[in-house]
Amino acid sequence: MSNKQQGFTLIELMIVVAIIAIIASIAIPNLLSARLNANESAAISTLKNISSAQAQCQASGVIDANGNGQGEYGFFAELSGQANVRNDQVGGVGTTRISPPVLSGAFGKVAGSRVMRSGYFFQMYLPSATTTFVAEAAAGGGAGVSIDAANAEVLWACYAWPTSFGNSGKRMFFINQAGDVMACANATARYSGTTKVPVAGTAAYVNAGSLMSGTCAINTTAADGERMTVVN
Repeated sequence: MSNKQQGFTLIELMIVVAIIAIIASIAIPNLLSARLNANESAAISTLKNISSAQAQCQASGVIDANGNGQGEYGFFAELSGQANVRNDQVGGVGTTRISPPVLSGAFGKVAGSRVMRSGYFFQMYLPSATTTFVAEAAAGGGAGVSIDAANAEVLWACYAWPTSFGNSGKRMFFINQAGDVMACANATARYSGTTKVPVAGTAAYVNAGSLMSGTCAINTTAADGERMTVVN
């Protein structure tokens, strides 16, 4: 009896490889696009949650650094109940924390004044006495950060941008006390990670170096050259 050896010919293997390559060329871009869309949708939803959390914080009066009975907006670590809230205007904090927290505890994980969630960096700003943008303390909260209490009763702003442009997301988002989430295509500025960060008061604002009380670029081009539009 003779032993018959069976297997794929070189041509057959080449055909299989070609088919796999064609399928991959179609599927991989679609998977990447789906991931980008999911991360961007999550960023929009997160900003809306942040807006609701700020409203609850301000209405509760739990942060009242100047003791005038009017509540103020907070930083991420304060809103998430992970840091004691401010009790003066020169960076002092007391022993009180927001309980129950109005924002997920994940937002207490602040590093470099930012929080990373679902492929996006989020950064919160509160106002100084002249309404310039003041970032959260590097490790979170308001300890050592001078915030004007009266202005913090009416002003806050938050940016969100991809941790890796084109891989984790594309668009840049912005929201403030007005409650509208705004977005830009981020095609020119290409805000990404920690190396290309939106400049507060220039990104999303009409004039470069605007104050928090300045004019936002709603459905128009901002000072960074990106057109901002309101998203649902």
